[in-house]
Amino acid sequence: MSGAGLRYAVLSARDAQAALDDLARLRIDVFAAWPYLYQGDTAYEAGYLARFAASPGAVIIAARDAGGRMVGAATAAPLVDHAQEFAAPFAAAGLDPADYFYLAESVLLPEFRGQGAGRRFFEMREAAGRAQGFSRAVFASVLRPSDHPARPQDYVPLDAFWRRLGYQPLQGLQAQFSWRDTGDAQDSVKHLQVWGRAL
Repeated sequence: MSGAGLRYAVLSARDAQAALDDLARLRIDVFAAWPYLYQGDTAYEAGYLARFAASPGAVIIAARDAGGRMVGAATAAPLVDHAQEFAAPFAAAGLDPADYFYLAESVLLPEFRGQGAGRRFFEMREAAGRAQGFSRAVFASVLRPSDHPARPQDYVPLDAFWRRLGYQPLQGLQAQFSWRDTGDAQDSVKHLQVWGRAL
């Protein structure tokens, strides 16, 4: 698949293993920015991505430029195969985590944004979820205070984009996940809002 100068592909299991280093690099680069402020850790990334890739339902979509460099990626997997922190609020609300396809990362280098890659990432992951028999897709967005000192003045949340794709915040469903913010000495708990839609 191609579009806006990028080539998109769902990676095979073998290709996905070979792409994990590229995915780790993208996660560290992109998630360093607001609102994630993630202080990247290559050792953590290696373990996290290895666990993710071990899921039989895991999907990795790569976006490559004309030279073949991976400049973006999106991942998804059955919610029950993802980190327990994301399944916990579903179970607490009486919902079966096994019913949901979880859209995890969507990362793209800044110079390639605004050209349709975000929509393509969602469409391809949703198609993968439907192919695995799922009828619901969910993802989680990090919540930060509006007066946070690191918030850029020109920051525009992606809420309107997600709503255009048919997603809505799922009331009462918030996950908690820990990572280390840039400049901090230790991890801290973050709250994330769960969004979802029918496939």
